[in-house]
Amino acid sequence: MSEQIFTQRQNNLKNKLAEMGVDGILLTNLTSIRYLCGFSGSAASCLITTDGSYFISDGRYDVQSKNQVKGLERFIDFGTHLSIIEKNNLIQNGLKLGFEGDHTSVSQFKAMQDVFSNVNWESTSMLMENLQAIKDQSELDAIRTAVEITDAIYEEIIPMLKVGTTEKDVAIQLVTRYRQESDGEAYPPIVAGGPNSALPHAVPGDRPFEKGDFIVIDAAAKISGYHADMTRTPVVGEATDKHREIYNTVKDAQQAGCDTAKAGMTCKEVDNVTRDYITEKGYGEYFNHGTGHGLGLEIHTEPRMSQLSTQTLETNNVVTIEPGIYLEGWGGVRIEDDVIIHEEGCEVLNKTTKELVVLT
Repeated sequence: MSEQIFTQRQNNLKNKLAEMGVDGILLTNLTSIRYLCGFSGSAASCLITTDGSYFISDGRYDVQSKNQVKGLERFIDFGTHLSIIEKNNLIQNGLKLGFEGDHTSVSQFKAMQDVFSNVNWESTSMLMENLQAIKDQSELDAIRTAVEITDAIYEEIIPMLKVGTTEKDVAIQLVTRYRQESDGEAYPPIVAGGPNSALPHAVPGDRPFEKGDFIVIDAAAKISGYHADMTRTPVVGEATDKHREIYNTVKDAQQAGCDTAKAGMTCKEVDNVTRDYITEKGYGEYFNHGTGHGLGLEIHTEPRMSQLSTQTLETNNVVTIEPGIYLEGWGGVRIEDDVIIHEEGCEVLNKTTKELVVLT
């Protein structure tokens, strides 16, 4: 991504800080830092003040940060990040500075107070997450590419889905192909057959697929740090009336969510659409998670579509729509697409069929 993109993000943050009446912010969450300046390593802080914008890390990341960090002055040294900031006089006495309260431990906050006792520290919540929720074109392009790779690799593994193949066999192949074609797996794949498919976040095991199994496959690629997220649920061998009833209930609920989601709708309203449909069909108690979540540099981010949400969808949010039904001891179905929110609707990125696939 170009330096211009990161400069715009930094300016957006500075404008938001000015609205809040603070003089700057100390960022310690690595996702926030990657979004703001492009750094993808595992140890860094960023300090944004009225006097300057700084990146702080240690010698392990000297070369990497030189190549990745855009728009910030770098300080690479030994010691804690707070000591590096103090040593270089990057914070003036009397400033009112924000920090990421959702990502700062009590011990970290105490250290900040001890080292900079003349700073008025103000906790912020969801500041960076809300900025990241509205995607720019570079982010949309990365997610589109990740979804395209996800679709293609799902089609590749279809021949593996047969009696005798284990969940782990499929999960290992998915990870291998994602690492060959992208930055790697967006998250540990869920491959769950038969009774295991009733566990929304099942871990792939050694159980071989059997005739009549639903197989929940929740797996995806990532590009430039941006995650795709897709779930499909084929059935092995045969589909009974019960299979078709449950599958079609989820499919129709998921389609209703896709048909409804648009800018200006509350996230709870979208959740209501899928949840009410499944409830009307008699399976409401078996839909035990939210309808969807935001996607970006993290797999689960803002906004969240659930009964607890108070958020409203905005143009260029990227979210999942993924209702499910899970019957303990028998099996489950989840269907999930990634969508871009627009003013008059949403754009479904996934092209993999959502019709019931019976694998013979």
